Amino acid sequence: MFGYHGRFLSVNLSTGEIGDLPISEEQTKDFIGGAGLSASLIYDHIRSDIDPLGPENPLVFAVGPFVGTSIPMVSRSSICGVSPQTGFWGEATTGGIFPVRLKASGYDGIFITGKSDKHVYLYINDGRAEVRDASHLWGKDSYQTQDVLKSEIGEKGLSITCIGAAGEKLVKYAAVMNDEGRAAGRCGMGAIMGSKNLKAVAVTGNKRAEVADETRLGDLAGQARTLIKARRASMMEYGTLGYMETGQVIGDVPADYFSKSVFPSNKVSGPAFRQAYAIESVACYGCPIGCGRRLRNFNAEIESVDGPEYETATAFGPLCRNYDLDSIVYANHLCNLHGVDTISAGVTIAYAMHLYEQGVLTEEKAGMKIEWGDGDTIVKLVEKICNREGIGELLAEGSLRVCRELGGDPEEVAHVKGLEIPMHDPRAMTGMAINYATGARGACHLRGDYFTVDIGAAVPELNIQPGDRFQSEGKAEMAARFQNYKDLFDSLLLCKFCGVSATQIADMLNSVTGWDYTPDDLNTVGERSIDIKRAISNKLGVTREHDHMPRISIQALNEGSTAGKSPDMEILLREYYDYWQWDWGSGKPQKAKLIELGLDDIARDLWS
Repeated sequence: MFGYHGRFLSVNLSTGEIGDLPISEEQTKDFIGGAGLSASLIYDHIRSDIDPLGPENPLVFAVGPFVGTSIPMVSRSSICGVSPQTGFWGEATTGGIFPVRLKASGYDGIFITGKSDKHVYLYINDGRAEVRDASHLWGKDSYQTQDVLKSEIGEKGLSITCIGAAGEKLVKYAAVMNDEGRAAGRCGMGAIMGSKNLKAVAVTGNKRAEVADETRLGDLAGQARTLIKARRASMMEYGTLGYMETGQVIGDVPADYFSKSVFPSNKVSGPAFRQAYAIESVACYGCPIGCGRRLRNFNAEIESVDGPEYETATAFGPLCRNYDLDSIVYANHLCNLHGVDTISAGVTIAYAMHLYEQGVLTEEKAGMKIEWGDGDTIVKLVEKICNREGIGELLAEGSLRVCRELGGDPEEVAHVKGLEIPMHDPRAMTGMAINYATGARGACHLRGDYFTVDIGAAVPELNIQPGDRFQSEGKAEMAARFQNYKDLFDSLLLCKFCGVSATQIADMLNSVTGWDYTPDDLNTVGERSIDIKRAISNKLGVTREHDHMPRISIQALNEGSTAGKSPDMEILLREYYDYWQWDWGSGKPQKAKLIELGLDDIARDLWS
C-alpha cells in the first residue's frame, strides 16, 4: 500500500505481549487513518459498561498517509479512546515532530490495551518495540521526562510523548505532551495513559512509506506551500492570538464565563503579548507558518516558556475577567509542565469564579477566595488541579462534576456531553452552535470550525459558502458538511490551518496512495468517520438529549455585535438530523444510512 506501512503496533500492557496489527487497504480506503481509522479499530472493544480508566479501554495513537511526505503542515497525530472526562468517544490531536517520528518508526499507529503492574514507557525504533521500566520517571514533569529519556536512550531523532502529574493523578482532562510544549489536550487522554501506568512513548526510526507519484506530489506540495504562506501572514506574526481583537469585534470571544462579549481585548491581544515579552515563533515539522509561540526570559527562574495561544489566553484571561499577562503565561506553563488541557482547566476555573460570585461555592468550601480577575488565584488553582490538592480535587473532575457536587444550575455549565465549550461563542455564528451540540467528542471548535466559514473561508467544491452568521434556518446542512470535511483532516492527518482546497487535498491523497478520490468521496469518508464515532458514543449511552447547548452559552446578550442574538437549537438540530439521517428518537444514525456508508456490521449491532 502506498502511503502506509500497513500495520499498527499492538501492545498489551497487562501481559507484556507485543505484536503487529495488520491494516488492510480496504480499511484505509474507508477511514484513511488517524482518528477515523482508530474509531474503526476501537469499535469492537466498546461495551456499555466500559470503565474509561480500566485496562479494557483501548488507547490508540495514529498517523495518516500524509504524515512523513513533502506535503506541508502534516506532522500531526491523533490519540483516541473512551474519554475519562465524558464517558463517551474521546480524541485529541497534536503536532510537533512526534507524528513524523512515529511514522518513521515503521508503524501507522499504536494500539494499546491492558494495564502494566508497574510504571513503564514504550520504546519503538525502526519497527522494533519494547516496554521498559519507568519507575525513575514517575513524578517527573513532562519536560523533565522528555529530557531524561533523550539522554538515557541517546538515539538520534528521538521524539517523546508523555504525561506529567495530571496524567499520573488521573485528572479527567489530563493532556499528553510531546516535543516540549505540544499538547494532545482534550478529552483526558493523559488520564488513560496514567491509568495504564504508561508514562511515555519514545519513537524514532528511518522507515518511509512509499508514495505512488513522488513527482506529482512534489508539485502539489509546492503549490500548497506557496498558498499557505500567502494566506497566513498574520498568523506568522502573532500566532493564533492574532484573532483576539477581530474575534472580540464580532462577538466571538467569550468573557466573564460566557456572560459577556465586550472587554478590553487590546490588553490580551497578539500585539500586547509581543510588546510585553521577547517572543519567537515555533513551527511543527514541515510547517511554513510557525503559529506556536515561545517566550524568552519570562522571569528570573524560567528562561523559556511555551505559548500561550488564543484558546489558552482567552480561557485564563477574559473568561476569568483576568488581564494580567504574567498569570496567563504562567498558568499555561503549569498546564504544559504537568500535562493538562488548558481549555477545560480555564473554563472550569471560570465556572468556579461564577459559582463563588453566586455564593454556591464559598470560601469555606474552597479553602480560599476565588474571585473574578485574580491572576494569582488562577495560577494557584491550576497547581491544585494538576496535583489534586484541596479544591483542586473537585475541579480536576471537570465543570459538570463540579456542578453536580455543589448543586449548581446545570444550564449554567458551559459544556456539551461533559466537555467544556471552547473559546468561540456560539452566539456569534450559529454554525458553531450546531457543531458544538453534535460534535463527536463534545464541544469542539476544530472538528467543525465553522467560524472560519462565516469570516470568509469557503469550500466551494462542497458548496460551503459564507452566509448570515446569525441564521438558524438552513444553516445546519452546510455546517454538517463542513463538520465532516474538517473531521477528515484528523484522518489524513492535516493541520486545520492548512487552508488548501478540497480539490487539492484529493489530488494530494491520490498522489500519495494511487487512489482516485474526489472531494465528494472525501466528504463521505468524513461522514463515515463521524457516524462510527457517534455509534461508539451511542453504545456508551449518548442520545439526542446529549446534543444540548446549555442556556449560559446561547442566551442572548445585551451588548456587543451579538446583542439580542441566539441560535434556535430546535431548528438547527432537526435540520441536522434530517440531513444526516440520524434518528430523532434515539439519536443514532439510522440503520439504512449506516448501511449506505458501508457500516453494515455496525448497523446490525447498533439496531439489534
